[in-house]
Amino acid sequence: LAGMAGQVEAGDMDLGDLASVRRFAESLASLPRLDLLINNAGIMACPETRVGPAWEAQFATNHLGHMALTLGLMDLLVRSGEARVVALSSTGHKISGIRWDDIHFRATPYDKWQAYGQSKTANALFANALSRRLRASGGHAFAVHPGGIFTPLQRHLPLQEQVRLGWVNEDGSPSALAKAGFKTTEQGCSTTLWAATSPALTGKAGVYCEDCDIAQPTDPTSPFARYRGVEAHACDDEAAERLWAQSESMLAGA
Repeated sequence: LAGMAGQVEAGDMDLGDLASVRRFAESLASLPRLDLLINNAGIMACPETRVGPAWEAQFATNHLGHMALTLGLMDLLVRSGEARVVALSSTGHKISGIRWDDIHFRATPYDKWQAYGQSKTANALFANALSRRLRASGGHAFAVHPGGIFTPLQRHLPLQEQVRLGWVNEDGSPSALAKAGFKTTEQGCSTTLWAATSPALTGKAGVYCEDCDIAQPTDPTSPFARYRGVEAHACDDEAAERLWAQSESMLAGA
């Protein structure tokens, strides 16, 4: 934020701590309007961690924390009219749909990638369901896959695992795959900013976006099927409403 003194304000919030989320939302209650809410934070493939009432941390942080924040700001978003909410999902949603019978890995062994994939599907379904709740005010919600980007999001992954994934070489330098397919930070934020501002998305609430466009359904015959397109389980209206109801119940009991 260097060089932007007087133009921005920063506040602290821990998405894994609902009291922190609610305090932050309350601190914004006096704003005259809220045009954009970009739910950008997240964790990936971390060791098994429990937060709140023994919630799995990736689902709790990536989805429930952002949902609690959005609900805390809902009156302001609705009052602002034509507000936009952008939920950062990921191509990781392809790994897993919602594990309806065991969302928090209480009955089955924890799998860090399944947990991450579930949380990214939850982000997409959240935008789907939220779009219907913003419709009357003219608001929109969208899900975004920003692309592969080297950031501290990978901090929980050992070097050898990143080598196996094909992201880096043995010396830690970007692999040929990464050089061809990963984005810079500036490129990575472009779809988020496009979803937040583009008139091309007016009236198309709830869609999943990538590469500054609405994503197409995954083409299973494509060699890029692991990296492009959106799976049906991440844009299903019925699943979105089911997740919304279950998530509201979780938040109400926490």
